[in-house]
Amino acid sequence: MNYLVTLITAEGALTPLSSCLLILTSFFTSLMTATLGIGGGVLLLAVMAGTMPVSALIPVHGLVQLGSNGNRALMTLKFIDWQMLKFFSIGALIGAVMASFIVVQLPLVFIQFAIAGFILFLVWGSKPKAQEMSAAGRALASLITTLVSMFVGATGPLVAAFVHRNNYSKMQITGTFASCMTFQHGLKAFVFTFVGFSFVQWGGIIIAMIASGAMGTFIGLKVLKRVPADKFILAFKVVVTLLACRLIFQAITSLL
Repeated sequence: MNYLVTLITAEGALTPLSSCLLILTSFFTSLMTATLGIGGGVLLLAVMAGTMPVSALIPVHGLVQLGSNGNRALMTLKFIDWQMLKFFSIGALIGAVMASFIVVQLPLVFIQFAIAGFILFLVWGSKPKAQEMSAAGRALASLITTLVSMFVGATGPLVAAFVHRNNYSKMQITGTFASCMTFQHGLKAFVFTFVGFSFVQWGGIIIAMIASGAMGTFIGLKVLKRVPADKFILAFKVVVTLLACRLIFQAITSLL
């Protein structure tokens, strides 16, 4: 019993209550993302920020999201746009390499305003006549979001906004978004491992959060199949917009 407590508390870095909160939050945020298509990752990051050391926040969140998105991608495998994923992967790799050479970080407030404005344009702006983004557009989207992820961590809303531009069905949105985020979080996990972050200490709580997230994803996808397509698209756009507004609010308050 003591060994189990040690595992899920990251060798005492978390309290048992905090660990239980994180495991439950992972379940509900995964359910939320599977049902609405977006939002769970940002909410999970906010909860984790108040319960764990800052030094472990981004790498642990990234690995948990790798598991959560990976599970969702596997459960929606037949709906994934593989062409989108292929070009997204190419751009993401280039973006990761470019990010490793950037030594000057832009002011956070500038990034928050820029991302929020870009999200609102992508979601509510006029759609291109073509039904799908071009190969170059897909690669550029992944390059941009991967670069941005090195500054702000959670780029789910931005990736989701790009995915939304392809006029997918609700299941295609969920599956393609999950596969793109899986690749991006995989790159992030590799980078943190390369720079020396020890995931071993956090392995127990990470595995527990991924497992609870898988259950939330399974239930959320069952709910998603019952949600009318038009209501799903509207809910998706509203949630992404609220997340963009949250970025704007954070930027404004940091200036006051």
